[in-house]
Amino acid sequence: MSEIKDDLKYSSEHEWVKVDGDSVVIGITDHAQDSLGEIVFVELPKVGDALERSAIFGAVESTKSVSDLYSPIAGEVTEINPLVESEPELINSSPYDNGWMIKIRPVNMDDLDALLDSKGYKDLVDGK
Repeated sequence: MSEIKDDLKYSSEHEWVKVDGDSVVIGITDHAQDSLGEIVFVELPKVGDALERSAIFGAVESTKSVSDLYSPIAGEVTEINPLVESEPELINSSPYDNGWMIKIRPVNMDDLDALLDSKGYKDLVDGK
């Protein structure tokens, strides 16, 4: 069973969001990495890129498929995780910690209210 952390918010596209001061950290969920299989490549945006809510910000390639990454909220990319570019398997082994992907400065923190809490995400994954 996939790990779902109580202190995060989730998108229906299987990204997680963690508030970190005036920024948010974004990655893909344990369920998503498990469904994808072994991740072999990650494409991330550049620092300074403006992201629209629900817009594609990158992609992950696994041995099974290529999947787009969607921004759960609008904002400006302030940091990318260089480790996942050089060691994409970190997303499989540590999706919530070392496998984070980007940090953004949100346009509006209220956008977080539209995301799922852990129970809502669990229901989504369980098909409820």
